[in-house]
Amino acid sequence: MPVHGSLAVYPGTFDPFTPGHRDLVARARVMFDRVIVLLAVNPDKRPTAEATARAARVRDAISAAWGNVEVDTWTGLTTAYCVRRGATVIVRGVRRAADLRQEYQLAAMNEKLGVQTVWLPTRPQLAATSSTVARAYRSAQSGPSIPEL
Repeated sequence: MPVHGSLAVYPGTFDPFTPGHRDLVARARVMFDRVIVLLAVNPDKRPTAEATARAARVRDAISAAWGNVEVDTWTGLTTAYCVRRGATVIVRGVRRAADLRQEYQLAAMNEKLGVQTVWLPTRPQLAATSSTVARAYRSAQSGPSIPEL
Protein backbone atom coordinates (compact mmCIF):
# COMPACT_ATOMS: atom_id res chain seq x y z
CA MET A 1 0.00 0.00 0.00
CA PRO A 2 1.50 3.39 -0.95
CA VAL A 3 2.26 5.97 1.70
CA HIS A 4 -0.73 8.33 1.51
CA GLY A 5 0.10 11.68 -0.08
CA SER A 6 3.67 10.69 -0.82
CA LEU A 7 5.68 12.00 -3.74
CA ALA A 8 8.99 10.33 -4.61
CA VAL A 9 11.59 11.37 -7.15
CA TYR A 10 13.71 8.81 -9.00
CA PRO A 11 16.60 10.79 -10.53
CA GLY A 12 19.15 9.75 -13.12
CA THR A 13 20.63 10.60 -16.48
CA PHE A 14 18.92 7.53 -17.97
CA ASP A 15 21.29 7.32 -20.91
CA PRO A 16 19.71 4.95 -21.82
CA PHE A 17 16.74 3.96 -19.65
CA THR A 18 17.38 0.27 -18.96
CA PRO A 19 15.11 -2.60 -17.88
CA GLY A 20 16.62 -2.17 -14.40
CA HIS A 21 15.50 1.47 -14.31
CA ARG A 22 12.01 0.46 -15.45
CA ASP A 23 11.85 -2.22 -12.76
CA LEU A 24 12.74 0.32 -10.05
CA VAL A 25 9.98 2.64 -11.28
CA ALA A 26 7.52 -0.28 -11.25
CA ARG A 27 8.42 -1.08 -7.66
CA ALA A 28 8.48 2.55 -6.46
CA ARG A 29 5.08 3.32 -7.97
CA VAL A 30 3.40 0.86 -5.61
CA MET A 31 5.26 2.26 -2.59
CA PHE A 32 4.41 5.92 -3.16
CA ASP A 33 1.29 7.76 -4.31
CA ARG A 34 3.23 9.49 -7.08
CA VAL A 35 6.65 9.00 -8.63
CA ILE A 36 8.53 11.45 -10.81
CA VAL A 37 11.24 9.96 -12.98
CA LEU A 38 13.59 12.93 -13.03
CA LEU A 39 15.92 13.07 -15.98
CA ALA A 40 18.92 14.93 -14.62
CA VAL A 41 20.54 17.29 -17.08
CA ASN A 42 24.25 17.07 -16.29
CA PRO A 43 26.48 18.32 -19.12
CA ASP A 44 29.56 16.90 -17.34
CA LYS A 45 28.31 13.40 -18.14
CA ARG A 46 28.23 14.16 -21.89
CA PRO A 47 25.05 12.22 -22.70
CA THR A 48 24.57 10.56 -26.06
CA ALA A 49 21.24 12.35 -26.65
CA GLU A 50 19.60 15.62 -25.66
CA ALA A 51 17.47 15.69 -22.52
CA THR A 52 14.19 16.00 -24.44
CA ALA A 53 14.99 12.91 -26.53
CA ARG A 54 16.01 10.90 -23.47
CA ALA A 55 12.87 12.02 -21.62
CA ALA A 56 10.74 10.89 -24.58
CA ARG A 57 12.42 7.46 -24.50
CA VAL A 58 11.70 7.16 -20.79
CA ARG A 59 8.04 8.11 -21.36
CA ASP A 60 7.82 5.48 -24.12
CA ALA A 61 9.25 2.81 -21.79
CA ILE A 62 6.76 3.49 -19.00
CA SER A 63 3.40 1.77 -19.15
CA ALA A 64 0.46 4.06 -19.92
CA ALA A 65 -1.37 2.24 -17.12
CA TRP A 66 1.06 3.74 -14.60
CA GLY A 67 -0.97 6.88 -14.06
CA ASN A 68 0.92 7.84 -10.92
CA VAL A 69 4.26 8.13 -12.76
CA GLU A 70 5.45 11.21 -14.61
CA VAL A 71 8.71 12.16 -16.32
CA ASP A 72 10.39 15.53 -15.93
CA THR A 73 13.80 17.09 -16.62
CA TRP A 74 15.91 19.26 -14.32
CA THR A 75 19.24 21.01 -14.27
CA GLY A 76 20.60 21.43 -10.76
CA LEU A 77 20.48 19.69 -7.41
CA THR A 78 17.88 16.96 -7.13
CA THR A 79 17.02 18.11 -3.61
CA ALA A 80 16.21 21.59 -4.94
CA TYR A 81 13.80 19.97 -7.39
CA CYS A 82 12.28 17.89 -4.57
CA VAL A 83 11.72 20.95 -2.40
CA ARG A 84 10.20 22.83 -5.33
CA ARG A 85 7.78 19.97 -6.11
CA GLY A 86 7.08 18.98 -2.50
CA ALA A 87 8.70 15.55 -2.78
CA THR A 88 9.89 14.05 0.50
CA VAL A 89 11.74 11.02 -0.84
CA ILE A 90 14.46 10.29 -3.39
CA VAL A 91 14.51 6.73 -4.73
CA ARG A 92 17.88 5.28 -5.69
CA GLY A 93 18.81 1.89 -7.06
CA VAL A 94 21.77 -0.03 -5.69
CA ARG A 95 23.41 -2.79 -7.76
CA ARG A 96 26.31 -3.75 -5.52
CA ALA A 97 27.98 -2.90 -2.19
CA ALA A 98 30.36 -0.40 -3.82
CA ASP A 99 27.33 1.63 -4.99
CA LEU A 100 26.03 1.79 -1.44
CA ARG A 101 29.11 3.62 -0.15
CA GLN A 102 28.64 6.45 -2.65
CA GLU A 103 24.86 6.46 -2.23
CA TYR A 104 25.24 6.77 1.54
CA GLN A 105 27.19 10.03 1.13
CA LEU A 106 24.51 11.41 -1.21
CA ALA A 107 21.74 10.33 1.17
CA ALA A 108 23.43 12.08 4.10
CA MET A 109 23.64 15.32 2.12
CA ASN A 110 20.04 15.00 0.92
CA GLU A 111 18.84 14.43 4.48
CA LYS A 112 20.59 17.61 5.65
CA LEU A 113 18.63 19.40 2.91
CA GLY A 114 15.34 17.89 4.13
CA VAL A 115 14.79 14.98 1.74
CA GLN A 116 15.02 11.30 2.71
CA THR A 117 16.52 8.62 0.45
CA VAL A 118 15.12 5.14 -0.09
CA TRP A 119 17.43 2.55 -1.65
CA LEU A 120 15.99 -0.30 -3.67
CA PRO A 121 18.27 -3.19 -4.51
CA THR A 122 18.44 -4.12 -8.16
CA ARG A 123 16.97 -7.51 -8.92
CA PRO A 124 19.83 -9.98 -9.49
CA GLN A 125 18.78 -10.79 -13.06
CA LEU A 126 18.99 -7.08 -13.96
CA ALA A 127 22.13 -6.11 -12.05
CA ALA A 128 24.58 -6.86 -14.86
CA THR A 129 23.13 -4.24 -17.20
CA SER A 130 24.13 -0.68 -16.47
CA SER A 131 23.60 2.34 -18.71
CA THR A 132 27.33 2.21 -19.48
CA VAL A 133 27.05 -1.39 -20.68
CA ALA A 134 23.90 -0.57 -22.68
CA ARG A 135 25.65 2.38 -24.39
CA ALA A 136 28.67 0.23 -25.25
CA TYR A 137 26.42 -2.47 -26.71
CA ARG A 138 24.42 0.08 -28.72
CA SER A 139 27.64 1.64 -30.02
CA ALA A 140 29.01 -1.76 -31.06
CA GLN A 141 25.76 -2.55 -32.89
CA SER A 142 25.83 0.68 -34.88
CA GLY A 143 29.61 0.81 -35.41
CA PRO A 144 31.60 -0.61 -38.30
CA SER A 145 31.20 -4.31 -38.87
CA ILE A 146 33.98 -6.59 -37.69
CA PRO A 147 35.51 -8.54 -40.60
CA GLU A 148 35.40 -12.30 -40.34
CA LEU A 149 38.73 -14.03 -39.88
